Amino acid sequence: MSLILHEYAPSGNCYKIRLTAALTGTAIERRGYDILAGETRTAAFLANVNANGRIPVLQHGERFLPESNAACFYLADGTALIPADPFDRADMLRWMFWEQYNHEPNIATVRFWMGWVGEANLDDLQRALLPGKRAAGEAALKLMDEHLAGRDWFVGDAPSLADICLYAYTHVAEEGGFALAPFPAVRAWIARVEGLDDYIAITA
Repeated sequence: MSLILHEYAPSGNCYKIRLTAALTGTAIERRGYDILAGETRTAAFLANVNANGRIPVLQHGERFLPESNAACFYLADGTALIPADPFDRADMLRWMFWEQYNHEPNIATVRFWMGWVGEANLDDLQRALLPGKRAAGEAALKLMDEHLAGRDWFVGDAPSLADICLYAYTHVAEEGGFALAPFPAVRAWIARVEGLDDYIAITA
């Protein structure tokens, strides 16, 4: 059965699935939606793709898997991107959970607000939340930099889904106004991810 990715291409959450597919040699068909035009909120999308009205969604036959990190795990299961050691595998999941709870809600949200909504168009609530999200995003980058100091990958001695999922929004963090210059270990790690065989860019 074919795999279909329902996506918005500039999204880091969608990109991490495409990157996982590329690194595992998995062919996927891409179906794009304009989230700014509300295409994931239509009755047809809600009824047939994701009742939560969000993308990405990975479709395998008649089954639909929302949530980007779950989709990445599905694609990578049984490959070298999933550590064989039980502790390392759990530690990989720890970083993937952290990415969605501490990293993505801040770095990705500010990137979207700055790059797609526009700072001049932010509503009062977004303006009030912006300083806190910037501070939390910088704290996330600092924690990553400290963890990566003296090591190449987030878990063990090889790249895993922890690296792929964290890379997706980290490498474009400057689009949201987050400076990467103060974080040399993060920048070196970004270069290592981009040097992986079969790597694809977010614009691919």
